[in-house]
Amino acid sequence: MVLASIPSPSQAEWYIGPFPLRAYAIAIILGIIVAWWWMDRRYTRKGGPEDVSIDIAVWAVIFGILGGRIYHVITDYQLYFGPGKDPWRALYIWEGGLGIWGAIALGGVGVFIAMRRRGLRMLPMADALAPALLVAQALGRWGNYFNQELYGKPTDVPWALEIDPAHMVGGYPTGTTFHPTFLYESLWCIAGAVLLVSVEKRLRLVGGQLFAAYGMFYTAGRVWIEMMRIDDAHHILGLRLNVWTSIILFCVALVALIVLRKRYEAHPERNDIWLSDEAREAYERSRDSAPAEPSEESDTPAET
Repeated sequence: MVLASIPSPSQAEWYIGPFPLRAYAIAIILGIIVAWWWMDRRYTRKGGPEDVSIDIAVWAVIFGILGGRIYHVITDYQLYFGPGKDPWRALYIWEGGLGIWGAIALGGVGVFIAMRRRGLRMLPMADALAPALLVAQALGRWGNYFNQELYGKPTDVPWALEIDPAHMVGGYPTGTTFHPTFLYESLWCIAGAVLLVSVEKRLRLVGGQLFAAYGMFYTAGRVWIEMMRIDDAHHILGLRLNVWTSIILFCVALVALIVLRKRYEAHPERNDIWLSDEAREAYERSRDSAPAEPSEESDTPAET
């Protein structure tokens, strides 16, 4: 018997005149804004230039959304292609569907391009981004809540999630409640952000090591969360594709952490912000040559 439950939202979009305002998009945008703000503060504390974060965010967001959508469409192609399907819906990103692995992979390419254009080293930025990225993912998962999607197996725990019949998968009877996997992942990501910040200085996780630790923590959570979900997914040897992806990426992140730690001990310059002294000097010259802002003269008389 369900003593309590989490009701699903009655709607996932609102209209301002003829323009739709969708909760999924709001969650993603809010996550991007918060992550950018925190990443910017962390990066400048590391000594990074103050005017670079906007440029990096633009490249990361554009590439990340593109990569996330491509991964989703490839791994869930049956939703868009085949008899009775509309392939054009693969472009309807506002309806939901972003694969986190594609977003991180192609978003990382965008960040790399932006950093190289500025003569900056990638690894310090990756470390600055790691906990902020977890917060973005925590906020973005609430879009799944409003869309009533990607929930877990049936359960009667007090925090079970109610799902409208129109969004229910698996042929379960009306009134069945499910594990709120969106909430589990959101809380897992928040816990991960707190953990990364707390161990960053204690364990001296620099030179890309903190981002590798992010990869290990997040994929460990995705394994058990993915195994709870009941939405349609491709299976390999009895496990969902994203479970295998998480396991493989956990191992990759573990190896990367070990390798990066050893390399940093031998080459501490890997944590330098700039790729070269020439790049740093060129940036400083550009700042020195920038026209100074005109000073405002006061019209009020001086105090005597």
